[in-house]
Amino acid sequence: MTAARWKLVSGALAAIAVLGATTACSNSSKDDNEILVYNAQHESLTKEWIDAFTKDTGIKVTIRNGGDTDLGNQLVAEGKNSPADVFLTENSPAMALVENAGLFSDVDPGTLAQVPDQFRPSTGKWTGIAARSTVFVYNTAKLPADQLPKSLLDLQQPQWKGRWSGAASGADFQAIVAALLVQKGEDATKAWLKGMKDNAIISQNNTTVMKGVNSGQFDGGVIYHYYWYRDQAKTKENSGNTQLFYFKNQDPGAFVSISGGGVLKSSKKQANAQKFLNFITSKKGQEVLRDGDSMEYPVASDVAANPALPPLASLNAPKIDPSKLDAKKVTQLMTEAGLL
Repeated sequence: MTAARWKLVSGALAAIAVLGATTACSNSSKDDNEILVYNAQHESLTKEWIDAFTKDTGIKVTIRNGGDTDLGNQLVAEGKNSPADVFLTENSPAMALVENAGLFSDVDPGTLAQVPDQFRPSTGKWTGIAARSTVFVYNTAKLPADQLPKSLLDLQQPQWKGRWSGAASGADFQAIVAALLVQKGEDATKAWLKGMKDNAIISQNNTTVMKGVNSGQFDGGVIYHYYWYRDQAKTKENSGNTQLFYFKNQDPGAFVSISGGGVLKSSKKQANAQKFLNFITSKKGQEVLRDGDSMEYPVASDVAANPALPPLASLNAPKIDPSKLDAKKVTQLMTEAGLL
């Protein structure tokens, strides 16, 4: 078979596979007692939520897992034809992307009432379901506490060349940059990204950053808090030589990222989709965060965090409307800086 003919055959097979997957989704959507969740949260956490929700309500939940950006872009591409009923993310920019495309229904007032204003967008088109704090993880043998950066912005200075790391291509890190853009503006963000390009050792993900700091490959790194707390709760294999530094003082490095949940306007199962979102933000749903091993922060129904974590209110994070986090602009700026 010629290469050209094989390309045609393989393309046809791929199209049939996509059609089959779409048909399967469409057929399953006929079950009124089942919803489909596009899930960019951690699979284990979402499974805990789903299991508890189904036990409580009898409503079945099917999940399609993916990354924040990938699923957000997929929803925008699918538009009103999306089979999804609910979208869950780790970070806010993908939620803002879908919101700006006009694809979310209003969240039920009863659900919004469970979530304080600072943990949801002002628009009411989606809501916070969990939170994670930006931190600077550092190797205690290589970086004395009195030499820590006083601000995230300090990491653009020449003295930090080759000494810190961040996972530039990850949705987590890009959410931090999106918050910097809102808080400090485009010029300051461009300058900081240039400094990152000059100074940082780019890692694949947050776990790789933490491992590199722990091994002494670099002095410190920018990650989210829960990676460290999860490892500390287990073997400390990847964090035993490190500590966390919280910038606080409404510094860009104190950014708290809100994980989001929203109901798609195109969903034919609005009532059950809204019930699912309500459950996640209810006391029972938020207790999954407190009592499980996710080490993420509850944000609703007055549920306190896992006792191992510093209280969220003590972090003095900058106040940023999560609807304002611009994923597209961040991608543009990071690409221009040579980081993507």
